[in-house]
Amino acid sequence: MEPWDAIIIGGGAAGLSAAQMLGRSRRRTLVVDAGSPRNRFAAHMHGVLGQDGTAPLDLIARGREELAAYGVAWLEASVRRVDEHAAGVAVALDDGSIEHARALVVATGITDELPDVPGLAERWGTSVLHCPYCHGWEVRDRRLGVLLVSPHQMHQAQLLRQWSEDVVVFAAIPLEHAFERRLRARGVEIVTDAVAEVRGDGATLTEVRLENGTVHAVDALFTMGAARPHDDFLAHLGLDRTDTPVGSFLAVDPTGRTSSPRIWAAGNVVNPMANVPLSMGAGAMVGGAVNGALVDEDFANASSM
Repeated sequence: MEPWDAIIIGGGAAGLSAAQMLGRSRRRTLVVDAGSPRNRFAAHMHGVLGQDGTAPLDLIARGREELAAYGVAWLEASVRRVDEHAAGVAVALDDGSIEHARALVVATGITDELPDVPGLAERWGTSVLHCPYCHGWEVRDRRLGVLLVSPHQMHQAQLLRQWSEDVVVFAAIPLEHAFERRLRARGVEIVTDAVAEVRGDGATLTEVRLENGTVHAVDALFTMGAARPHDDFLAHLGLDRTDTPVGSFLAVDPTGRTSSPRIWAAGNVVNPMANVPLSMGAGAMVGGAVNGALVDEDFANASSM
């Protein structure tokens, strides 16, 4: 069969946006998706203009319906490996089949590896949260906690004071004296004893228990997981990477292009801090950039004949 113009790996906000741009550009496009978007644990999205309160999976379903009108194909599968060749890329799937394309978009997201504290994982996305901008309004004026496990979280501890006057920081790492003074100056409580578990009724959080037996009443707990990008299937290609305070990610230019002329990337797989609107914008940029590159190639091929 004729190769696809583009294959997009990942069917979340970034991947769908890239696919929409390519489909509207009349490109033969295939989306390969494993069905595990990062925000599937949350019941609603917030800070998404025109879609505030929409369930993440509803947005994906609506996006898939829109893509069908542009002829974009969808395949539920996982990718084992990607290889480059002169005319494009070969994408090996988990069932052993191989799909070929002139260009590849990686929009596979990340996994948040949470701190090893009993009770966190089962409440992730409901009462254990990570983004004040995504969830702060819904827990405003309540008893908020921050499980501080990384220096990169310092801003998170300060931000939450904007949504509530009742904030307690459970510091699993040493705090600089100056930062501790800043928190206390605005009435933030600091607890340095280790957290043993978080407890509550079902997905609801009610308290944090320390290893010394002390219990703190908390309605919502913010923390940060280690960001693990889903890009192992590219590792052997040796693409350039960027080291950040929260991990190593594929390096991309302003259009989302990696160090390979055939591979682009967008969304949390390159920017773990991007929310849904930022991921959608990055995906749209990449979709347009991929079509532009293919247009240039079409003219170059035609003029060489």
